Amino acid sequence: MSFLNSIPIGQYVPRNSFLHRCDPRSKLLFVFFFIIFIFLANSLYAFLFVAAVSVIGIVLSRIPVIYVLRGLKPALWIILLTVVLQIFTNKEGELLFSWKFIEIHEKGLVNAGFVSARIILLMMSASLLTLTTSPIQLTDGLESLFSPLRRFKFPAHELALMMSISLRFIPTLLEETDKIAKAQMSRGASFSSGSIVKRINGIIPLIVPLFVQSFRRAEELAFAMEARGYHGGEGRTKYRQLRYGGRDAMLLVMMIVIAVAVLLLRA
Repeated sequence: MSFLNSIPIGQYVPRNSFLHRCDPRSKLLFVFFFIIFIFLANSLYAFLFVAAVSVIGIVLSRIPVIYVLRGLKPALWIILLTVVLQIFTNKEGELLFSWKFIEIHEKGLVNAGFVSARIILLMMSASLLTLTTSPIQLTDGLESLFSPLRRFKFPAHELALMMSISLRFIPTLLEETDKIAKAQMSRGASFSSGSIVKRINGIIPLIVPLFVQSFRRAEELAFAMEARGYHGGEGRTKYRQLRYGGRDAMLLVMMIVIAVAVLLLRA
């Protein structure tokens, strides 16, 4: 029961690649607009194009494919449920299969393929962003992008800090979950056998100590931040200065090309 090996969300893999050297603001904007392009793609050719862009992104990141594919595991049940619902509830198009009350229509199969492909591409994009951008860079990038909203009293620094802490502690939380689960299994607990009710009851001894550990860690972090004089983003200066470069200009050009191509390939 190794959660660390199956859920790499929030993990950063250091490499000396094109994507790693790009400004975090450029990567955040690129992923934001790429997600919009994924939803705009509604034809086979448009989907193949955005899928090809995702593959190129993996190549440019120099990250092993297995790391990106692991990010799909948490969404497998969502993808499976979506496919089943689309296939058996969509009654549009030509009837392809019929048995008693079960009917499969052509439109249901097509929609199941498109929706599952969208979820896979979304998860791959999010995984690639966190795998190529450290939590500190993400924080700086988010705060810089949200900074124009400060004039409307938008808590840009606080929001960026919360997201950064969340991403930073996902691997720690998973590691603690793994340790607690192994400790419970050594005492005879089973998380993979028995009825559904029994499995749910078996998770309770896992959740309670996990919550206790999380609150204790949050309290320690708050004390550590106060001890170092943290008082929010007011008057705070930056040790790391973000600068746009040639790679970010290339990323912008790629984004424009993708937008034009997706709009042309739409059905």
